[in-house]
Amino acid sequence: MPTSSLREELKKREPFRSLEQEAMLGILRTSDLLENRLARLLRKYGLTPSQYNAMRIMRGEGEPMPCLEVANRMIQVAPAITRVVDQLLHRDLVHKKQSSQDRRVFLVGLTEEGLVLLRQLDEPIQNLHRELLGHVSAEDLHALNRILQIARESVVESSGSDS
Repeated sequence: MPTSSLREELKKREPFRSLEQEAMLGILRTSDLLENRLARLLRKYGLTPSQYNAMRIMRGEGEPMPCLEVANRMIQVAPAITRVVDQLLHRDLVHKKQSSQDRRVFLVGLTEEGLVLLRQLDEPIQNLHRELLGHVSAEDLHALNRILQIARESVVESSGSDS
């Protein structure tokens, strides 16, 4: 597949106003392409990326956890975590119960069926990661991860000044 510059890809006539603008648009474009491929794979299993992310968080915790804690750990902000959990409940992939310590809190966890589905997805997800990023050297991936971490920290630090 021939490489093209972001400017050509976006059919942008003028040069970018700054390196920061080009980097930002490059991140957004790349994120969209990667998310679309992930969504296509998950669709085969009847899941959305948000549902998959919520299930992985629950599996990682290993025991029922508050719904809001799942929302706080999501890769993408899920304003409707209740809807995501309800969709998973409807498919018997998760269970939900009221906390005995705080009746306002609902604890969610994976059912055996949910665990089985995640196990089925483990290899296809890893294969997708390799397919999409396996051609990038380990050195470049480490550099990319470091750069993205710096960018996230900057966003978190500056988000307090928006209000």
